[in-house]
Amino acid sequence: MGYALGELGLRRWRTADALRLAAAHADPEMVYQGGIVDRASAVDWIGRVADLDNGHVYAVADADDHPIGCVAVTNIDRHQVGWTWYWTLAEVRGRGVARDALRALARWAHHEAGLYRLELGHRLNNPASCAVAAGAGFLSEGLERQRLAYDGTRYDVERHARLVTDPLPPPQRPVQITD
Repeated sequence: MGYALGELGLRRWRTADALRLAAAHADPEMVYQGGIVDRASAVDWIGRVADLDNGHVYAVADADDHPIGCVAVTNIDRHQVGWTWYWTLAEVRGRGVARDALRALARWAHHEAGLYRLELGHRLNNPASCAVAAGAGFLSEGLERQRLAYDGTRYDVERHARLVTDPLPPPQRPVQITD
């Protein structure tokens, strides 16, 4: 399927997105993201992220409103700090979608949601995720040795953060955020 990537939208996930969400999680790169294995678990996940008390989870949609990824800020604490995360469909990886979605989310989180600091982490063996973080102005803050474990293997995690005072380039394409 071709996607209209000239502009993006960040919007709430809908139950109607469940089949696409389940298909996205069939990708071997996504098996550890959210525990989604079928339509029912996708519907459950959509329900759980719909009204978080301490976060916002958005579908990244192309110009035709097809979900092609996800970007979020969750675990917001009393110190105005939030944890950001993101993923995209394999078909759109490497085309700046995650970077632009994260830039738009960061701008919104800092200036609309009032967060001072945004944090994220990625496995050290995922240089593409590191490039997304750096492209959205997140600075490396260090390494968490053997932080994650998948299938009996431990992985180091590189931590990144950005402050409201850090420079933030705008997305390279229009990105609309709707609540």
